[in-house]
Amino acid sequence: MAVTTRIIPGLEGMDHVGMTVANLDEAIAFYSTLLGGKEIFRLGPFDARDFDQVDGKDWSEAHVNVADGRFTLAMLEYANGSRLELFQYDRPTDRPATPPKNNFLGGHHIAFKVKDLDAVLALRNEYALRFMAGPIEINDGPAAGQRIIYVLDPWDNQLELVEYDRK
Repeated sequence: MAVTTRIIPGLEGMDHVGMTVANLDEAIAFYSTLLGGKEIFRLGPFDARDFDQVDGKDWSEAHVNVADGRFTLAMLEYANGSRLELFQYDRPTDRPATPPKNNFLGGHHIAFKVKDLDAVLALRNEYALRFMAGPIEINDGPAAGQRIIYVLDPWDNQLELVEYDRK
């Protein structure tokens, strides 16, 4: 792979993170109600069979690298302006039923900033989250002052709750 040191012209920064979910309505409810996102738009369904081919590939394979895809998406926005795009694929159906773990290629987590991690932890039994061990307290180095805990959403997607500058 060729590597360049030239930045993409006009790059303004990261816009959103996308995640595929099994049920779009359930995921929107979860990521809105529990985590404060607001649905700002929903698009689709987009079906590769309804569009012309592009460069010899069906529409979804040409655009999102999924052959014969049919999907709907929704964009959620959070108070700080960050966005989460949720996809539900109705086709193809031959895919893993669980998300990748962090050590798998493509593994990931999404971090949400909280003001008071202790307040979250005090109510941990009220949330539809599975809390991992922790919190992890970082006392020195470039991340000093952070406290984090990892959680799993109802579909086993890994999330991080992070508190900065604890006093």
